[in-house]
Amino acid sequence: MPESPTLADLVAPVEVSQFYAEVQGKTYRRFPGRRGRFAELMPWPALNAILRQHRLQFPRLRLALDGQPVPVDTYTEMVPSRRMGMIPRLLSAPFTEQLREGATLVLDAVQELCDPVGDLARGLEHELREGVQVNMYLGWGVTHGFDVHWDDHDAFILQVAGRKRWRMHGPTRPAPLHRDVELPPQPPAEPIDDFVLEDGDVLYVPRGHWHDVTSLGELSLHLTVGFSPATGADLVTWLADQLRSSVRFRQDLPRFAPAEVRAAHAAALRAELEAAMTPDVVDRFLADRDAGAPAHPRIGLPWAATAGLLPDEDEAEVRSLVPRAVLECGDGTVTLLASGKRFVFAAAAEPVLTALLDGTPQPIKNLVGVSGLDRDTVRALLGELTAQGLLSVG
Repeated sequence: MPESPTLADLVAPVEVSQFYAEVQGKTYRRFPGRRGRFAELMPWPALNAILRQHRLQFPRLRLALDGQPVPVDTYTEMVPSRRMGMIPRLLSAPFTEQLREGATLVLDAVQELCDPVGDLARGLEHELREGVQVNMYLGWGVTHGFDVHWDDHDAFILQVAGRKRWRMHGPTRPAPLHRDVELPPQPPAEPIDDFVLEDGDVLYVPRGHWHDVTSLGELSLHLTVGFSPATGADLVTWLADQLRSSVRFRQDLPRFAPAEVRAAHAAALRAELEAAMTPDVVDRFLADRDAGAPAHPRIGLPWAATAGLLPDEDEAEVRSLVPRAVLECGDGTVTLLASGKRFVFAAAAEPVLTALLDGTPQPIKNLVGVSGLDRDTVRALLGELTAQGLLSVG
């Protein structure tokens, strides 16, 4: 299987450091690429299998036409199941008729349904240090699936097949949020840029940048890789939770006390808040955010259901399911902070954990080689990580 595209692949010829410094969160940017380079992310047999084998409810699977959702009952039917009540099933003829008439198929969180896209999401989460969701958009029409809009997350658009017209209108409010005090004003009617994204191209769009997308009467399939970088508002929310350890912050506010008592209470709260805002508060918040990121679901059957948890062959590959885990080395120990949990190992485990957390699958024999430990000890460590849902075979 071809290797998943990395962040460096997506933003080439721009360096990753330059992308972070000059592009991310600031401006949209198109990155031309080789035709067909994303074809293996979503091959037609994989997509057809998803549509055939999964019962996906609206709005995770939906059709859109002229900026509006197509009524779901025009291309699905509800059928009874023995234990789950009524479940949706696609109707092949009306579903494909809607596509022929110009509808766009939208499939959310496709990284959970297709292994190549899942590998892409895990790799990019490791590099971006933020949660990643990948949605798919497919159509053959000449209309637009959605009206001019802005998104509350950053996105990379990977043009997998065909091409599509993008019109960029720019931002009208700096860094708008999903929960905000006001909405961004409407953009000017005329775009600031109008271009066609070709097969193999990548487009980066920061949150808050108005845009609309139009099909060109031919096949277009693209993946939108969405992620939401941490903000100051997120930090304040996290800090509020941290301050629950303080008696002062847990106490009732002195609503009915004299003014001088309320002022003294406010001063005490301010002092504790300022003490919590240490110079490293951003680093502490980001590390805690990474450590709490959920593991990616991946089940390594049949081995994970056996007492050994791993294949007997050391050529088998294992992979970390926690792309943003944090390692802390202490006095004779190494601590793994992952999936909201804390795991403490002997310091000798550090080379194995470091190798696992680089974001790529690792053969068991390689982990034995870098560890300086005997084979049984390394396999016991890998088995424990598998039992905790932090590691998977294959």
